[in-house]
Amino acid sequence: MQNHEPILDVRTLGVGKTLILGLQHTFAMFGATVLVPILTGLPISTTLLFAGLGTLLFHLLTKGQVPAFLGSSFAFLGGYAAVAPLLEDGSPNTEMLPYACGGVFCAGLVYLLLSALIKGFGAGKVMRFFPPVVTAPIIIAIGLILAPSAINNCATNWPVAIIALVTVIFFNIWGRGMAKIVPILLGIIVSYIAALLMGEVSFEGISEEAILGLPPITLMKFDISAIITIMPLALATMMEHIGDISAIGATTGKNYIAEPGLHRTLLGDGLATCLAAAFGAPANTTYGENTGVLALTKVYDPRVMRIAAVFAIILSCVPKIAFVIESIPTATIGGISFILYGMISAIGIRNVVENHVDFTRSRNTIIAALILVCALGFNSIGGISFTVAGATISLSGLAIASLVGIIVNAILPGNEYVFPEDVKDNNDKFQTYKL
Repeated sequence: MQNHEPILDVRTLGVGKTLILGLQHTFAMFGATVLVPILTGLPISTTLLFAGLGTLLFHLLTKGQVPAFLGSSFAFLGGYAAVAPLLEDGSPNTEMLPYACGGVFCAGLVYLLLSALIKGFGAGKVMRFFPPVVTAPIIIAIGLILAPSAINNCATNWPVAIIALVTVIFFNIWGRGMAKIVPILLGIIVSYIAALLMGEVSFEGISEEAILGLPPITLMKFDISAIITIMPLALATMMEHIGDISAIGATTGKNYIAEPGLHRTLLGDGLATCLAAAFGAPANTTYGENTGVLALTKVYDPRVMRIAAVFAIILSCVPKIAFVIESIPTATIGGISFILYGMISAIGIRNVVENHVDFTRSRNTIIAALILVCALGFNSIGGISFTVAGATISLSGLAIASLVGIIVNAILPGNEYVFPEDVKDNNDKFQTYKL
């Protein structure tokens, strides 16, 4: 099945427009990326710095082929809460945060181990456990799990959120020229102006911010209990990584698991996480928000993501600009997320259709049903926690769904999926294997 919608090439857009596209991706990732340090007590500027550096490292290791942005991972929040909970007054637990970062560093090493196994045995043997009947429902679940946060953000000021949402839709459908490919940025600008007129934006404290300043660096520390608590979370986040790479591939029509290879994307994600954790920033992960922007704009050039990474690095060193961006109303972020999160689920549905997943087969229906119910059901109760060797391990609903889907797919008879390792373009492989 071919994608007949136009795909834009930044080479025809020019430097100025390409920079604006990169800035749009920076805005898309910003809200979620800074939320993780807010919840954990880690520095926001350090988080932005290593999100940018981690993205550039990922692109280097994946030969610059995958249009992905690496932002803060929410999957490790339970680990941070267990090892370094915020103090009673809400201030950061500066004594234990370095140990939590040490645990995240070790989790990043697990990515490297799986990358080596895939490199040694081939993606085909590994991807037999991750057919579209598993990864597509996971992609759908990612968007559905994020949906409530979009509604909650919108609820802080529905008029502002609706202005952002309507602006995005208007320019995406009826926009002309550059306006059509930067609807997210335009939505933020129009909604921000509306919020200013409503008195919803405050610049109090901006005069106290320095014009330039280096982000604070805190070196990680190691503790066996923290490692045991956090390291197993990598098993779940790696499954999410495969889902994210599948979502990006489904969006762009490229088989990134085949080329540059799943071993390279895992290596890039793992090393980016190790780098961030080593210097006091949250774990990195490929960002669904930016995948949503790809689907909306049809601009898939990885260089745009690298530009976004550079903007993130610059923002980390310019506190005043970061302050202004942080002043973007929560409702504006909600209005933008409203459509972006839905786009992620829509990508999952598209993945099911284009890969001809046969839901007349009971095994496929059962696998998809278990994934969706586990993801949404367990997420609604905050996941599950259990104790191993005196350490508490928490698994999110998405992590549980990923593990259940993989296990059930491996156990049930009739797995006929053959991963086409030598095919680079998804549009060429849709007719080549049975599901």
